[in-house]
Amino acid sequence: MISDLVADTVAQSSVLSRDEAVQAMSAAKPVGRMLIAAGHLQQHPITLVIGKVHCEITTVSGTAALALEENLNPVPGAAGADAFTIHLPSPAPLQAQVKAVADGHTRLSDAVPPAPEAKAASSGPLIDREALRRVVTQQ
Repeated sequence: MISDLVADTVAQSSVLSRDEAVQAMSAAKPVGRMLIAAGHLQQHPITLVIGKVHCEITTVSGTAALALEENLNPVPGAAGADAFTIHLPSPAPLQAQVKAVADGHTRLSDAVPPAPEAKAASSGPLIDREALRRVVTQQ
């Protein structure tokens, strides 16, 4: 689910490839499973930084997971983005594993994500007008 959320959000960009996001998340899968199983993603999110969008992804386990209502829709605001980075949390017991995975793909990072800009999510375009124009003119 996390991979799909990241890939679908990246796919909104007219410049970036959904496949590249899928490949990055596939590379992160082994350490991602460890982060989820150990409960680290409950307190330390995976952060997708794409343009001005900062999407923090956490998990919930136990009985709280049964009552939670998820929103798995792509995060709006990435239409004009031309780069993305997936910041993986690096808790003490898994630092070496996270670093090895992050070093293995250019879109992954074990660094602390940069602070989001004020009003970042609402300041970027929500749709790619050029892509919409192309679709309309092709019909």
